Amino acid sequence: MNITTIPNKIVTFLKEVKLEMKKVNWPTRDETIKYTLLVIGVSVATAIFLGGIDFGFTALLNKLIFK
Repeated sequence: MNITTIPNKIVTFLKEVKLEMKKVNWPTRDETIKYTLLVIGVSVATAIFLGGIDFGFTALLNKLIFK
């Protein structure tokens, strides 16, 4: 690789990136909001589920250990 070709390769790469970014099918605002709320909802549900399991195991172990 020649040191003088590096700037040309960088420019070519950035031009290709610009072209590819135009081809991307970006989500609409409504889709973004919908999927964001879905992720938040699933995260909260998972946290509640795992918290419940943790609470149950903690209570069970406390009963077994501190009879």
